[in-house]
Amino acid sequence: MHGTIHVARALLGKILLHGSASGIIVETEAYTGPGDDASHSARGVTPRTRVIFGPPGHAYVYLIYGMYQCLNIVAEPDGVPGGVLIRAIQPLTGIEQMQSRRRAARRVEDLANGPGKLTQAFGITMQHNGADVTRGTLTVHPPKNETQLDIAVSPRIGITKAADLPLRFFLRGNPFVSRG
Repeated sequence: MHGTIHVARALLGKILLHGSASGIIVETEAYTGPGDDASHSARGVTPRTRVIFGPPGHAYVYLIYGMYQCLNIVAEPDGVPGGVLIRAIQPLTGIEQMQSRRRAARRVEDLANGPGKLTQAFGITMQHNGADVTRGTLTVHPPKNETQLDIAVSPRIGITKAADLPLRFFLRGNPFVSRG
């Protein structure tokens, strides 16, 4: 299995923490670099994609539609591109702060059920691009109690290139998964 795909599956059930906000990662998508036309790194190193080619365990944050930030975790060894988009989170702590950042969300299930929504709810911005997610203010942690996860797989959503690849992973039946 490609390393990025393994990491995309392994991140499910982990805890994303930023400040007082935390939540369980319930949905991811793998972007495998060369040969994956949907991957930002498919065309090689650019100023925008340089982080993806760096060491694993760092945040790659980029802007889509000129207004939404998306959080990815670099998943391959230094020099090899590959990243995992964090698509949805099940909020655990800091819910009031998330609600103040995402006033349009009517329900807790809608606070972070999409990549742009979760960065807004968590206060993740372009300033976090390149951050080491193993230490610092934006981190990923194992859950206190590891449990068996029912992982579902589907094609990625919200893209046009290589959209048919089964590289979207999510916790089956979880109400916090995006509605893609």
